[in-house]
Amino acid sequence: MKRIVCLVCVCWMFVSAYSQTSSLQITTDKTTSLIFPFPIRHVDRGTKDVLVQQVKEADNILLVKAASVKFPETNLSVVTGDGSVYSFKVNYTDQPENWIFYLPELKKSTIATYTNGILDNHRTVRGIRDRKWDIAASVNGIYIKDDVMYYQILLCNQSTIDYDIDLLKFYIRDKRKSKRTAAQENELIPLHISGNIRKVKACDFSMIVVALDKFTIPDAKYLAIQLMEKNGGRHLLMKLNNNKIIRAIPLPDLK
Repeated sequence: MKRIVCLVCVCWMFVSAYSQTSSLQITTDKTTSLIFPFPIRHVDRGTKDVLVQQVKEADNILLVKAASVKFPETNLSVVTGDGSVYSFKVNYTDQPENWIFYLPELKKSTIATYTNGILDNHRTVRGIRDRKWDIAASVNGIYIKDDVMYYQILLCNQSTIDYDIDLLKFYIRDKRKSKRTAAQENELIPLHISGNIRKVKACDFSMIVVALDKFTIPDAKYLAIQLMEKNGGRHLLMKLNNNKIIRAIPLPDLK
């Protein structure tokens, strides 16, 4: 937790298309306001034809204006406190259609910020582990923020041979398998993974954090975390029941 703790858009089409680069039209005699979900940390202008000013009383508002008329297309980039990068193509127009834009939170960037911040957290969960041939894996923490859960996993290699990771898989599985029916498995696809998931060096360790969509599981099922070695046999399987998942630690808002 150490590193973690240390608005509707006026123009909806502008927001919904925002995932990569958006178009921004500005003029010389009117000011355009960009309102971000987090404080502004850095602003970069493509050319001096774009004038920008941050509002001292509100660190998430950027005022934009044209310094000259009919300038060539340029760009504007803004970095916010959650690590997101907003990029705009900027063009001149005599009469912009909108003067105020409420920018959406970029979910993927926010999830990445949380996963990176959890990497060095102290252990908060015990008893979920597996070990084989001097390779050990354990769940050290389970966290939640909004509709995303974060699983902190420690991999330890106490052998003299590197451990190459071939597969890291999360799935929900039936506790009991009927002889007449196949066991049902529901794989969970990670939203983001932080840390080294390729190799654990000999006599070394690796911490990883996996973000998943929020879920709980019924009593007849369990969450399986499967780890398989490439060109090897040191495969691990950790099992979590719902009593561990529902105790996930809430994460604070990003500052």
